[in-house]
Parts: sequence; C-alpha cells; structure tokens
Amino acid sequence: MSTLERLPIHPALPNRQLANGSLNGLHARPLLKWPGGKRFLARELRSLFPDRYCQYIEPFIGGGAIFFDLMPSSAIVGDANEDLMECYQAVRSAPDEVHARLSRLRNSKEDYYYIRSSKPRTALTRAARLIYLTTLSFNGIYRENQRGEFNVPYGNRPLRRMPTLVDLKAVSAVLRCARLCAGDFALTTKFARPGDLVYLDPPYPATSKHSFRKYHRTLFSVTDHERLALEARRLVELGCHVFVSNADVPEARKLYSGFKMIRIHRTSIIAASSSYRRAVTELVFANGAS
Repeated sequence: MSTLERLPIHPALPNRQLANGSLNGLHARPLLKWPGGKRFLARELRSLFPDRYCQYIEPFIGGGAIFFDLMPSSAIVGDANEDLMECYQAVRSAPDEVHARLSRLRNSKEDYYYIRSSKPRTALTRAARLIYLTTLSFNGIYRENQRGEFNVPYGNRPLRRMPTLVDLKAVSAVLRCARLCAGDFALTTKFARPGDLVYLDPPYPATSKHSFRKYHRTLFSVTDHERLALEARRLVELGCHVFVSNADVPEARKLYSGFKMIRIHRTSIIAASSSYRRAVTELVFANGAS
C-alpha cells in the first residue's frame, strides 16, 4: 500500500446550506485552474449525465469544474495530489480562516516568489498559499518539479484578485456534502455502489498532442491507464453510470472498446500563448449516456 493510500479519508460534514443541489442562490465556482480542467465543457458533459443518480464520484477532481457545476448533495471526490486535497479540506472546514490568511498576501512579483519559496507549517496557511499561487501563476498553471516543488513563474497580472470570502464559503458549502480522499483513484472508486454516477478524467496519455502530464511529480503511466480501464468496466458491472474523458487517440479507443464513444470539441487552453491554442477533440466513453 502506498503512502497516499494510507492518508485519512475525510467524511462529509453536516451541511444546512446545501439541499437538493441548491446553494441558496450562491454560485460555487472552482477555486483553482487546473491542467486538463473541464470548466468550458461542463455544460456539454452535464447534458450527457443521467438526471437521477445516487451519489457522485470523481477520483481525479483537480479544479473540480464538473463537481462544482453539478453541486451534488452526496459525493466522494479525490485526487492523487495531497496538497490539493488538503486545500479542499481546509476550505471546507474553515473558509473564514483560509480567507483571513489569503487576504494578507499581496499581488506583486516579489511577494509571489517569496510565497512560492515558503513552506508553511499549517494546513490553513498551505491552503491559502496554493490558492494564491494558482491564481497568480503564469497562465494559471499548476506544475511541480520532481522534488514536489511548485515551479511556475509569476504571471504578471497585478490586477488579478483573490477569491472572496463569499467564493470560499460557497465552495465550502458544496464540499461539506462530499467525502474527500487523497490517493490513487481506486481509493475513491472502491466506495461506489449501484446507481452512482462516476466521472473519470485522468491525465491524458503521453501520445496525445494536447496532454499535460507533468503537472505533478507522480506521472500517470500506461499501466495506470490500463488499471483505470479495468476499474471502469468493474464499475459498469456493479451498476454505476460511468463516464470517462480521454484524448482522441487510438490507445484510448482501444482501452475503452465496447463503451459508447462521444467526440466533443474544445479549445486547448494550456498553451503559454493564445496564438498556440487551437481546437482539439476529446472523447467521452460512457455505458449509459442520456
């Protein structure tokens, strides 16, 4: 068992703000821009999902574009990135305290590099640091080197604002209905039950021209993709609604042969310059698209 798999799983918390998917008029937007994020595909993906399901499960939550768009009343979400999941846990439990720390951080090149090099001792301060860095980094990219250190340069956007306390409280309210897992995708999907909606959005294969696999020190290997495809088939047999996003490449089509395949179009947003951002296609594999 890996170190990540031994991390604690944080259960959902009581939540009076969220009921039947309604956040009392508040809109919970993703806190973080994340490589491979689906913010601009949320509406299209939501149209594929069933109207009714038991609970929502997403083991590669990243920036959480789909999770926050759906605002499920019951969910299990996870990611292999420990810092990310710790950030979500901190915002869920103490949005006021995270905001208090975040509001003290200034938007300047000098401050950015000072904060980037810092190593906070508390989870609340680490959460504020992660939100700060991903808000102000070049092109909003999250990336780590092999030592697990955030290494993206300053984005030179002096007018960029941090998430407000209202933003953090809205995110907190949605997260309080979710169980949070840090580790391998199987740690999250093992809780699936018949009737659950499972959305799998792994880092794309290295052969994909628009893949961005090196945002985290632990790469998602070919073997990992093969394990995930087997897990997707197990979930189908269990009786779950399974949807898998992947690159439009032969390897993915082979891994998910037998699934219904939907091709969708998007614009690549991970390139440094907008002139290099172009239309690309992705695939969604499903066992029960609506």
